[in-house]
Amino acid sequence: MPGSALSGPLRRSRRNRWIAGVCGGLAAWLGWDPLLVRILYVIVSVASAAFPGIVVYLVLWIVMPQGE
Repeated sequence: MPGSALSGPLRRSRRNRWIAGVCGGLAAWLGWDPLLVRILYVIVSVASAAFPGIVVYLVLWIVMPQGE
């Protein structure tokens, strides 16, 4: 898609990770700052009573391949 910020396949980050690299991988894929993605993830998780956010993170950890 021309002009899209999405870059390549969605993969977990090896360099920009705190736990499993999910937020870092999403940030790289979207072309966003990793800290912004982490803050948004926490806000959405807290707003949804945290449990769904934890489940989504665990599923993405399992499903997303490790980046290079």
